[in-house]
Amino acid sequence: MRDFDSTFLSSLILLYDSFEEHGISLVYVGKFNHTITKVFTALTSDETEKQQESRAVKRTLHHTMIEILQNMTKHSDNMFHDVSLGKGLFMLGKKNDAYHIITANIVDNKQVKTLKDSIDILNASTLEELKAMYKKQLREGKISGKGGAGLGLIDIARKTKNHLDYIFFPADKNNKYFVLKVRVNTET
Repeated sequence: MRDFDSTFLSSLILLYDSFEEHGISLVYVGKFNHTITKVFTALTSDETEKQQESRAVKRTLHHTMIEILQNMTKHSDNMFHDVSLGKGLFMLGKKNDAYHIITANIVDNKQVKTLKDSIDILNASTLEELKAMYKKQLREGKISGKGGAGLGLIDIARKTKNHLDYIFFPADKNNKYFVLKVRVNTET
């Protein structure tokens, strides 16, 4: 007899059904690096070819995934207490008329207000305002200690032309889980 945990398997089947119901086709939990980015973009490129997506959709999805995965590589704090920096969750799916990219990672409580305020400003901005912010950040942006210039989220909002959906919820007394959902429309 095999050593199966029936409770775990039941949970796994429920999770699988939920992923399928929400159109989630790719789920990854672990370390984010350049290799992971290349693998995910290659898988997505194959899928968008099969789906016969337009060039604009392919380009927007590819660009958005790279920005998000670079952000995960640079900025995600440890989701698991026994591993190093740069860990998180990445999901990709397609439902109805859009691809959805969902990420989750831990951020320090001190980062929450700044991150929330930044996303709220982006979500309240017009495409013209986003373009101006992007240009200003290119000219005046300072490189952070983690190597970013603050362009990623601005560029994602600009390219997708959609609001960035997010939520924070407690991880422990010093950290919050930051969940970000980005929509890439298949109809332009």
